[in-house]
Amino acid sequence: MSAPEDLRTRTKKYALRVIRLFRALPRRDAVAEVLGKQLLRSATSVAAHYREACRAKSDLDFISKLEGAQQELDESELWLELLADAEVIKPRLVKPLHEETNELLAIFVTMTRKVKTRRQSAV
Repeated sequence: MSAPEDLRTRTKKYALRVIRLFRALPRRDAVAEVLGKQLLRSATSVAAHYREACRAKSDLDFISKLEGAQQELDESELWLELLADAEVIKPRLVKPLHEETNELLAIFVTMTRKVKTRRQSAV
């Protein structure tokens, strides 16, 4: 399987994991509802941004889409932290998602840096 397909699958699985977490959040809890919806929106956007990056028309377009995914991952990390810190969900239950968020963020940052470096050396 090629690298882009791998990340397409990985980001989709990440979104599905967040969907399952959202469905497991306590009902009738306003904090859980607000934070959960924010997490659901940002985390599922990661896969969409990556798919858009795969169809980028230029390096600048690619960088823009990947940076969008990075922003969504950073936001997702905040919502995960708040869900745990507000004791809506046990920290150990969000730890694997938190780790995956950071791994995906590191991958996208590395990819962005490589393209930017390549563009600078071509000038």
